[in-house]
Amino acid sequence: MEFWLISVPLDKVSCQSLEKLKRVSAKTDQTTSSRFHIPELKVGTLDVLLEVSDDLSRLDSYTEGVMRQTSQCLAEVMEDSMLVNGEHRTHQKDRHATQKSYFQTIQVDLATYVTRFQWDRAKYPTAQPLKTLTDIISKQVSQVDTELKSRRAAYSQVNASIQSFERKTEGSLQTRALTNIVKRKDLVLNSEYLTTLLVVVPRTAYALWEKTYESMSKFVVPRSSRKLIEDVNAGIFTVTLFKNVTAEFKTNAKKHKFTVREYNLDEGEKQMQEMNRLTLNKKELCRTFVCWLKVNFSEIFVAWIHIKVLRTFVESVLRYGLPVSFQAILLQPGKKNRKQLRQQLGSLFKHLDPAAVTGKPDVGLDIPDGSSGQQEYFSYIFYPIKIHLVDPS
Repeated sequence: MEFWLISVPLDKVSCQSLEKLKRVSAKTDQTTSSRFHIPELKVGTLDVLLEVSDDLSRLDSYTEGVMRQTSQCLAEVMEDSMLVNGEHRTHQKDRHATQKSYFQTIQVDLATYVTRFQWDRAKYPTAQPLKTLTDIISKQVSQVDTELKSRRAAYSQVNASIQSFERKTEGSLQTRALTNIVKRKDLVLNSEYLTTLLVVVPRTAYALWEKTYESMSKFVVPRSSRKLIEDVNAGIFTVTLFKNVTAEFKTNAKKHKFTVREYNLDEGEKQMQEMNRLTLNKKELCRTFVCWLKVNFSEIFVAWIHIKVLRTFVESVLRYGLPVSFQAILLQPGKKNRKQLRQQLGSLFKHLDPAAVTGKPDVGLDIPDGSSGQQEYFSYIFYPIKIHLVDPS
Protein backbone atom coordinates (compact mmCIF):
# COMPACT_ATOMS: atom_id res chain seq x y z
CA MET A 1 0.00 0.00 0.00
CA GLU A 2 1.40 3.37 -1.02
CA PHE A 3 0.40 7.02 -0.76
CA TRP A 4 1.92 10.05 -2.46
CA LEU A 5 2.01 13.29 -0.52
CA ILE A 6 2.47 16.16 -2.97
CA SER A 7 2.51 19.93 -2.60
CA VAL A 8 1.92 22.66 -5.18
CA PRO A 9 1.63 26.45 -4.86
CA LEU A 10 -1.73 28.18 -4.63
CA ASP A 11 -1.42 29.89 -8.00
CA LYS A 12 -4.20 29.87 -10.58
CA VAL A 13 -2.59 27.38 -12.96
CA SER A 14 -1.75 24.89 -10.19
CA CYS A 15 -5.28 25.08 -8.78
CA GLN A 16 -6.73 24.43 -12.23
CA SER A 17 -4.32 21.49 -12.64
CA LEU A 18 -5.43 20.03 -9.34
CA GLU A 19 -9.08 20.23 -10.35
CA LYS A 20 -8.25 18.49 -13.60
CA LEU A 21 -6.36 15.78 -11.68
CA LYS A 22 -9.41 15.22 -9.47
CA ARG A 23 -11.70 14.89 -12.49
CA VAL A 24 -9.38 12.44 -14.21
CA SER A 25 -9.01 10.41 -10.99
CA ALA A 26 -12.76 10.27 -10.51
CA LYS A 27 -13.28 9.00 -14.05
CA THR A 28 -10.56 6.34 -14.04
CA ASP A 29 -11.34 5.16 -10.49
CA GLN A 30 -7.69 4.08 -10.23
CA THR A 31 -6.43 6.89 -8.05
CA THR A 32 -7.94 8.52 -4.98
CA SER A 33 -7.04 12.09 -4.07
CA SER A 34 -7.89 14.30 -1.13
CA ARG A 35 -6.75 17.51 0.51
CA PHE A 36 -4.15 16.93 3.19
CA HIS A 37 -4.27 19.39 6.04
CA ILE A 38 -0.95 20.88 7.12
CA PRO A 39 -1.15 23.31 10.07
CA GLU A 40 0.38 26.75 10.18
CA LEU A 41 3.91 26.39 11.49
CA LYS A 42 6.59 28.90 12.46
CA VAL A 43 8.77 29.53 9.44
CA GLY A 44 11.93 31.03 10.93
CA THR A 45 14.91 32.20 8.91
CA LEU A 46 16.21 30.80 5.64
CA ASP A 47 19.28 29.37 7.39
CA VAL A 48 17.04 27.56 9.88
CA LEU A 49 14.85 26.19 7.09
CA LEU A 50 17.88 24.82 5.25
CA GLU A 51 19.26 23.25 8.43
CA VAL A 52 15.91 21.73 9.38
CA SER A 53 15.48 20.42 5.84
CA ASP A 54 18.72 18.43 6.16
CA ASP A 55 17.84 17.26 9.69
CA LEU A 56 14.38 16.07 8.61
CA SER A 57 15.80 14.18 5.64
CA ARG A 58 18.11 12.20 7.92
CA LEU A 59 15.39 11.78 10.55
CA ASP A 60 12.97 10.46 7.91
CA SER A 61 15.37 7.67 6.92
CA TYR A 62 16.29 6.89 10.54
CA THR A 63 12.67 6.69 11.67
CA GLU A 64 11.69 4.45 8.77
CA GLY A 65 14.58 2.16 9.72
CA VAL A 66 13.41 1.97 13.34
CA MET A 67 9.89 1.17 12.12
CA ARG A 68 11.19 -1.67 9.97
CA GLN A 69 13.14 -3.12 12.87
CA THR A 70 10.15 -2.80 15.20
CA SER A 71 7.74 -4.45 12.78
CA GLN A 72 10.15 -7.28 11.97
CA CYS A 73 10.78 -7.85 15.66
CA LEU A 74 7.03 -7.90 16.27
CA ALA A 75 6.59 -10.64 13.66
CA GLU A 76 9.37 -12.72 15.24
CA VAL A 77 8.19 -12.34 18.83
CA MET A 78 4.55 -13.00 17.90
CA GLU A 79 5.67 -16.30 16.37
CA ASP A 80 7.57 -17.18 19.57
CA SER A 81 4.62 -16.09 21.68
CA MET A 82 2.34 -18.54 19.88
CA LEU A 83 4.81 -21.36 20.48
CA VAL A 84 5.45 -20.72 24.18
CA ASN A 85 1.71 -20.39 24.77
CA GLY A 86 1.08 -23.93 23.61
CA GLU A 87 0.37 -23.33 19.90
CA HIS A 88 3.37 -25.44 18.80
CA ARG A 89 0.92 -28.12 17.70
CA THR A 90 -0.79 -25.62 15.40
CA HIS A 91 0.33 -25.99 11.79
CA GLN A 92 2.94 -23.42 10.78
CA LYS A 93 0.72 -22.24 7.90
CA ASP A 94 -2.10 -21.56 10.36
CA ARG A 95 0.19 -19.58 12.65
CA HIS A 96 1.40 -17.52 9.70
CA ALA A 97 -2.20 -16.98 8.62
CA THR A 98 -3.01 -15.62 12.09
CA GLN A 99 -0.02 -13.29 11.92
CA LYS A 100 -0.84 -12.18 8.39
CA SER A 101 -4.41 -11.35 9.39
CA TYR A 102 -3.16 -9.27 12.31
CA PHE A 103 -0.66 -7.34 10.19
CA GLN A 104 -3.25 -6.71 7.49
CA THR A 105 -5.47 -5.17 10.18
CA ILE A 106 -2.56 -2.96 11.27
CA GLN A 107 -2.00 -1.92 7.67
CA VAL A 108 -5.62 -0.85 7.33
CA ASP A 109 -5.36 1.14 10.58
CA LEU A 110 -2.20 2.88 9.38
CA ALA A 111 -3.81 3.75 6.05
CA THR A 112 -6.84 5.15 7.88
CA TYR A 113 -4.56 7.29 10.02
CA VAL A 114 -2.85 8.71 6.93
CA THR A 115 -6.09 9.48 5.08
CA ARG A 116 -7.62 11.12 8.17
CA PHE A 117 -4.46 12.77 9.41
CA GLN A 118 -4.71 15.49 12.02
CA TRP A 119 -1.66 17.17 13.50
CA ASP A 120 -1.11 16.13 17.13
CA ARG A 121 -0.80 19.50 18.86
CA ALA A 122 -0.41 17.90 22.29
CA LYS A 123 2.76 16.07 21.30
CA TYR A 124 4.06 18.59 18.80
CA PRO A 125 2.86 22.13 19.66
CA THR A 126 2.67 24.22 16.50
CA ALA A 127 3.78 27.28 18.45
CA GLN A 128 7.23 25.72 18.76
CA PRO A 129 9.92 26.47 16.15
CA LEU A 130 10.51 23.91 13.41
CA LYS A 131 13.90 23.04 14.89
CA THR A 132 12.30 22.28 18.27
CA LEU A 133 9.61 20.10 16.70
CA THR A 134 12.29 18.17 14.80
CA ASP A 135 14.29 17.69 18.01
CA ILE A 136 11.19 16.46 19.89
CA ILE A 137 10.52 13.79 17.27
CA SER A 138 14.19 12.88 17.03
CA LYS A 139 14.42 12.34 20.79
CA GLN A 140 11.23 10.26 20.78
CA VAL A 141 12.46 7.98 17.97
CA SER A 142 15.91 7.66 19.55
CA GLN A 143 14.39 6.58 22.87
CA VAL A 144 12.32 3.89 21.18
CA ASP A 145 15.37 2.72 19.21
CA THR A 146 17.48 2.49 22.39
CA GLU A 147 14.82 0.61 24.34
CA LEU A 148 14.15 -1.70 21.39
CA LYS A 149 17.83 -2.70 21.30
CA SER A 150 17.86 -3.25 25.07
CA ARG A 151 14.67 -5.34 25.11
CA ARG A 152 15.76 -7.29 22.06
CA ALA A 153 19.12 -8.10 23.66
CA ALA A 154 17.46 -9.34 26.86
CA TYR A 155 15.01 -11.42 24.86
CA SER A 156 17.79 -12.88 22.69
CA GLN A 157 19.79 -13.80 25.80
CA VAL A 158 16.89 -15.85 27.22
CA ASN A 159 16.37 -17.47 23.80
CA ALA A 160 20.06 -18.34 23.55
CA SER A 161 20.03 -19.96 27.01
CA ILE A 162 16.99 -22.06 26.11
CA GLN A 163 18.45 -23.08 22.76
CA SER A 164 21.74 -24.04 24.44
CA PHE A 165 19.84 -26.29 26.84
CA GLU A 166 17.76 -27.80 24.02
CA ARG A 167 20.89 -28.58 21.97
CA LYS A 168 22.26 -30.59 24.91
CA THR A 169 19.10 -32.72 24.94
CA GLU A 170 19.45 -33.59 21.26
CA GLY A 171 21.71 -35.93 19.37
CA SER A 172 23.08 -39.40 20.13
CA LEU A 173 22.11 -41.22 23.32
CA GLN A 174 25.81 -41.71 23.86
CA THR A 175 26.34 -37.98 24.50
CA ARG A 176 23.04 -36.14 24.95
CA ALA A 177 21.96 -34.79 28.32
CA LEU A 178 19.71 -37.17 30.25
CA THR A 179 17.94 -34.41 32.18
CA ASN A 180 14.56 -34.84 30.50
CA ILE A 181 14.86 -38.63 30.22
CA VAL A 182 15.72 -39.98 33.66
CA LYS A 183 13.21 -39.51 36.48
CA ARG A 184 13.63 -40.03 40.20
CA LYS A 185 11.37 -43.12 40.04
CA ASP A 186 13.77 -44.76 37.56
CA LEU A 187 16.61 -44.94 40.10
CA VAL A 188 17.25 -46.70 43.39
CA LEU A 189 18.01 -43.88 45.81
CA ASN A 190 18.99 -43.59 49.46
CA SER A 191 20.18 -47.19 49.61
CA GLU A 192 23.33 -48.09 51.49
CA TYR A 193 24.12 -51.04 49.22
CA LEU A 194 22.24 -50.73 45.92
CA THR A 195 22.64 -48.37 42.96
CA THR A 196 21.19 -47.97 39.46
CA LEU A 197 23.30 -47.68 36.33
CA LEU A 198 22.21 -46.28 32.95
CA VAL A 199 23.51 -48.29 30.02
CA VAL A 200 23.44 -47.41 26.31
CA VAL A 201 22.75 -50.56 24.30
CA PRO A 202 22.86 -50.67 20.47
CA ARG A 203 19.51 -51.67 19.01
CA THR A 204 21.15 -54.62 17.28
CA ALA A 205 22.33 -55.91 20.68
CA TYR A 206 19.09 -55.81 22.70
CA ALA A 207 18.88 -59.59 22.80
CA LEU A 208 22.51 -59.86 23.89
CA TRP A 209 21.88 -57.35 26.67
CA GLU A 210 18.88 -59.27 28.02
CA LYS A 211 20.91 -62.48 27.90
CA THR A 212 24.07 -61.17 29.60
CA TYR A 213 23.41 -58.21 31.91
CA GLU A 214 22.58 -60.34 34.97
CA SER A 215 25.89 -62.20 34.66
CA MET A 216 28.23 -59.25 34.09
CA SER A 217 29.05 -59.27 37.81
CA LYS A 218 27.88 -60.80 41.03
CA PHE A 219 24.98 -59.24 42.87
CA VAL A 220 23.04 -57.83 39.89
CA VAL A 221 19.36 -57.69 40.80
CA PRO A 222 17.55 -60.19 38.55
CA ARG A 223 15.09 -58.76 35.99
CA SER A 224 15.97 -55.20 37.09
CA SER A 225 16.64 -53.95 33.54
CA ARG A 226 14.10 -51.57 32.03
CA LYS A 227 14.29 -49.58 28.79
CA LEU A 228 13.82 -45.81 29.32
CA ILE A 229 14.18 -44.46 25.78
CA GLU A 230 15.45 -45.40 22.35
CA ASP A 231 16.36 -43.74 19.05
CA VAL A 232 17.24 -45.18 15.64
CA ASN A 233 20.61 -46.44 16.87
CA ALA A 234 20.35 -47.40 20.52
CA GLY A 235 18.34 -47.52 23.73
CA ILE A 236 19.06 -46.61 27.35
CA PHE A 237 18.43 -49.36 29.90
CA THR A 238 18.54 -49.26 33.71
CA VAL A 239 20.09 -52.01 35.77
CA THR A 240 20.20 -52.30 39.58
CA LEU A 241 23.15 -53.88 41.39
CA PHE A 242 25.26 -53.67 44.51
CA LYS A 243 27.53 -50.65 44.69
CA ASN A 244 30.67 -52.69 45.41
CA VAL A 245 30.48 -54.50 42.03
CA THR A 246 29.93 -51.39 39.89
CA ALA A 247 33.51 -51.32 38.56
CA GLU A 248 33.36 -55.00 37.54
CA PHE A 249 30.01 -54.46 35.77
CA LYS A 250 31.34 -51.47 33.82
CA THR A 251 34.40 -53.43 32.68
CA ASN A 252 32.35 -56.36 31.41
CA ALA A 253 29.74 -54.07 29.81
CA LYS A 254 32.51 -52.35 27.84
CA LYS A 255 33.61 -55.73 26.45
CA HIS A 256 30.16 -56.11 24.90
CA LYS A 257 30.25 -52.50 23.61
CA PHE A 258 27.62 -51.36 26.12
CA THR A 259 28.26 -47.82 27.43
CA VAL A 260 27.53 -46.94 31.04
CA ARG A 261 26.42 -43.28 31.28
CA GLU A 262 27.22 -41.23 34.37
CA TYR A 263 24.29 -39.25 35.72
CA ASN A 264 23.74 -37.04 38.77
CA LEU A 265 20.04 -36.84 39.58
CA ASP A 266 20.32 -33.76 41.80
CA GLU A 267 22.26 -31.87 39.12
CA GLY A 268 19.74 -32.97 36.49
CA GLU A 269 16.80 -31.73 38.55
CA LYS A 270 18.54 -28.39 39.06
CA GLN A 271 18.97 -28.10 35.28
CA MET A 272 15.28 -28.89 34.73
CA GLN A 273 14.30 -26.24 37.27
CA GLU A 274 16.51 -23.73 35.47
CA MET A 275 14.94 -24.70 32.12
CA ASN A 276 11.44 -24.28 33.55
CA ARG A 277 12.45 -20.90 34.97
CA LEU A 278 13.80 -19.79 31.56
CA THR A 279 10.64 -21.00 29.81
CA LEU A 280 8.39 -19.06 32.19
CA ASN A 281 10.66 -16.03 31.85
CA LYS A 282 10.44 -16.23 28.05
CA LYS A 283 6.65 -16.52 28.21
CA GLU A 284 6.40 -13.36 30.31
CA LEU A 285 8.98 -11.56 28.14
CA CYS A 286 6.98 -12.50 25.02
CA ARG A 287 3.80 -11.08 26.51
CA THR A 288 5.31 -7.77 27.61
CA PHE A 289 7.53 -7.42 24.53
CA VAL A 290 4.63 -7.93 22.10
CA CYS A 291 2.59 -5.29 23.96
CA TRP A 292 5.52 -2.87 23.93
CA LEU A 293 6.20 -3.46 20.22
CA LYS A 294 2.56 -2.91 19.24
CA VAL A 295 2.34 0.37 21.14
CA ASN A 296 5.68 1.73 20.01
CA PHE A 297 5.29 0.72 16.38
CA SER A 298 2.14 2.85 16.28
CA GLU A 299 3.94 5.70 18.06
CA ILE A 300 6.84 5.62 15.62
CA PHE A 301 4.49 5.53 12.63
CA VAL A 302 2.66 8.60 13.94
CA ALA A 303 6.00 10.37 14.40
CA TRP A 304 7.04 9.36 10.87
CA ILE A 305 3.92 10.86 9.30
CA HIS A 306 4.53 14.09 11.22
CA ILE A 307 8.06 14.09 9.78
CA LYS A 308 6.59 13.82 6.26
CA VAL A 309 4.31 16.75 7.04
CA LEU A 310 7.20 18.83 8.36
CA ARG A 311 9.26 18.02 5.28
CA THR A 312 6.38 19.01 3.00
CA PHE A 313 5.95 22.29 4.83
CA VAL A 314 9.67 23.17 4.88
CA GLU A 315 10.30 22.24 1.25
CA SER A 316 7.16 24.11 0.12
CA VAL A 317 8.38 27.30 1.81
CA LEU A 318 11.90 26.86 0.40
CA ARG A 319 10.66 26.20 -3.13
CA TYR A 320 7.52 28.34 -3.38
CA GLY A 321 8.65 31.19 -1.15
CA LEU A 322 6.88 33.52 1.29
CA PRO A 323 4.24 34.28 2.30
CA VAL A 324 3.34 30.62 2.90
CA SER A 325 0.95 29.69 0.10
CA PHE A 326 0.67 26.08 -0.96
CA GLN A 327 -1.70 23.16 -0.73
CA ALA A 328 -0.92 19.52 -0.01
CA ILE A 329 -2.71 16.63 -1.70
CA LEU A 330 -2.71 12.99 -0.69
CA LEU A 331 -2.88 10.55 -3.61
CA GLN A 332 -3.32 6.81 -3.46
CA PRO A 333 -2.37 5.42 -6.87
CA GLY A 334 -3.43 1.99 -8.02
CA LYS A 335 -0.67 -0.57 -8.46
CA LYS A 336 -1.06 -0.61 -12.24
CA ASN A 337 -1.32 3.11 -12.93
CA ARG A 338 1.59 4.61 -10.98
CA LYS A 339 3.64 5.25 -14.09
CA GLN A 340 0.64 6.80 -15.85
CA LEU A 341 -0.13 8.98 -12.81
CA ARG A 342 3.48 10.14 -12.67
CA GLN A 343 3.24 11.20 -16.31
CA GLN A 344 -0.06 13.03 -15.64
CA LEU A 345 1.46 14.92 -12.73
CA GLY A 346 4.48 15.85 -14.83
CA SER A 347 2.21 17.21 -17.55
CA LEU A 348 -0.17 19.04 -15.19
CA PHE A 349 2.58 20.78 -13.21
CA LYS A 350 5.25 21.26 -15.84
CA HIS A 351 4.82 25.03 -15.44
CA LEU A 352 6.52 24.66 -12.03
CA ASP A 353 9.62 23.12 -13.56
CA PRO A 354 12.38 25.54 -14.62
CA ALA A 355 13.46 22.95 -17.17
CA ALA A 356 10.07 23.29 -18.90
CA VAL A 357 11.27 26.57 -20.41
CA THR A 358 13.78 24.60 -22.45
CA GLY A 359 11.16 22.08 -23.46
CA LYS A 360 12.51 19.26 -21.30
CA PRO A 361 9.93 16.90 -19.82
CA ASP A 362 9.43 16.52 -16.09
CA VAL A 363 11.64 13.63 -15.11
CA GLY A 364 12.91 12.38 -11.81
CA LEU A 365 16.43 13.65 -11.31
CA ASP A 366 18.51 12.00 -8.59
CA ILE A 367 19.80 14.70 -6.27
CA PRO A 368 21.48 14.29 -2.91
CA ASP A 369 19.09 14.95 -0.04
CA GLY A 370 21.40 14.35 2.90
CA SER A 371 20.13 10.81 3.50
CA SER A 372 21.72 7.47 2.78
CA GLY A 373 19.79 7.18 -0.48
CA GLN A 374 18.70 9.70 -3.07
CA GLN A 375 15.45 11.49 -3.63
CA GLU A 376 13.98 12.11 -7.05
CA TYR A 377 13.31 15.71 -8.04
CA PHE A 378 10.00 16.66 -9.62
CA SER A 379 8.46 20.00 -10.52
CA TYR A 380 6.09 19.54 -7.57
CA ILE A 381 7.06 18.49 -4.05
CA PHE A 382 6.66 14.76 -3.58
CA TYR A 383 7.05 12.36 -0.64
CA PRO A 384 6.03 8.70 -0.84
CA ILE A 385 4.45 6.98 2.17
CA LYS A 386 4.84 3.25 1.69
CA ILE A 387 2.98 1.11 4.21
CA HIS A 388 4.74 -2.16 3.60
CA LEU A 389 6.70 -2.25 6.82
CA VAL A 390 4.92 -5.07 8.60
CA ASP A 391 5.74 -8.39 6.98
CA PRO A 392 5.52 -11.60 9.02
CA SER A 393 6.91 -13.81 6.26
